[in-house]
Amino acid sequence: MLTQSDWMSRANAVLPGGGFGNFDPGIIIREGKGSRVWDEDGREYVDLLIGSGPMLLGHGHPEVMEAVLQQLPKGMTFFANNTAGIELAEEICNAVQCAEQVRYVCTGSEADMYALRLARAYTGREKILKFEGGYHGMSAEAQMSLAPSKLVNFPLAVPDSPGIPQGVRDAMLVAPFNDIDFARSIIAEHAHEIAGIIVEPFQRILPPAPGFLEALREECDKHGIVLVFDEIVTGFRFTYEGAQSYYGVVPDVCTLGKIIGGGFALATIAGRADIMAHFDKAKVGADGFLMQLGTLSGAPVAAVAGLKTMEVLRREGQYDRLKANGERLMASFSKHLAAAGHDHRIVGEPWLFDVLFTARAVKDYRDVMQADADKNARFNAALRANGVFKSPGKVYPSLALTDDDLALVDEAIAQAAQAI
Repeated sequence: MLTQSDWMSRANAVLPGGGFGNFDPGIIIREGKGSRVWDEDGREYVDLLIGSGPMLLGHGHPEVMEAVLQQLPKGMTFFANNTAGIELAEEICNAVQCAEQVRYVCTGSEADMYALRLARAYTGREKILKFEGGYHGMSAEAQMSLAPSKLVNFPLAVPDSPGIPQGVRDAMLVAPFNDIDFARSIIAEHAHEIAGIIVEPFQRILPPAPGFLEALREECDKHGIVLVFDEIVTGFRFTYEGAQSYYGVVPDVCTLGKIIGGGFALATIAGRADIMAHFDKAKVGADGFLMQLGTLSGAPVAAVAGLKTMEVLRREGQYDRLKANGERLMASFSKHLAAAGHDHRIVGEPWLFDVLFTARAVKDYRDVMQADADKNARFNAALRANGVFKSPGKVYPSLALTDDDLALVDEAIAQAAQAI
């Protein structure tokens, strides 16, 4: 029987860096069930990564599995409309306030890329304003000032990757998250050039400051700019209606992913019908038409998994339980880190948060970068050694967590806090 070390050797021969580019290639997951995952050496972990967000119900949820198994004999994909995809689009439009129509893609990166292109098509302008540290996928625009090691003056964009043309950099403006005065100054100077503002309403783990999202909405209305909320992570997680409902600010367009595919590859651009019309050549003509297609966009297996996941989420008490799980985890981190004498901040909301080892208030990317990253890495390694599988930068609570899971995590946090 091959060990995890054997698989890592094989991976190093055929994969750059020995991995898929996502998570630590030093761990290879064999299987997941409910709230737990097992690696190739059989070690068991409570899963606080949940596939980077989509497995909100846990791994292998029986109702989702049954929906998928019923679909598989009927066909996996058709490159054509299917009824499950239509029903899912209807449910998204019913749930999400800004969504009058949706267009399917496979990944959040695609959704964000097309949302920006859509803003340009609708306004006839070229520049995009984003916020430093905001993650919007892997497109050239998104890879501007995502995680810059060199901090420059705003609104200059810093490419996070080689291979991005200078023209992309010139088309991007960057502002600090949660600083509405700075954002207003940039908008005032470039309003006639700005097609869209893209923002995670909850940026990574950073909640918006009071009035920040409202002010962005006001500026976009004033200057005819398309406001795009990247809700790939927050959609159907904070509430069934998403962060735009939770924070009470409605964008023109939003992007959704992760949860809506029930663990399969599915994402959407969703927005006002007059903006979404640019995907319809018959309505906008050849010059205004934004061509978009994808081999697996809206595939029926992903659609049925998403529909069943969303049906489960609509049941009474689900979001209360998810919040309670998150609050219990937050309390465990606070209790044990404080007892061990560590300066720290629990940053985020019960549905999505992390620990930062810092004594200062945290409101934007540069504050996050001031935290002790080495200590964070050692803490996460100690958690894994004690049976907790966690992202380097986020804790994802799920509905699959049990009292036993939460007790195990509590003890792991206590051990990790002492270990570092």
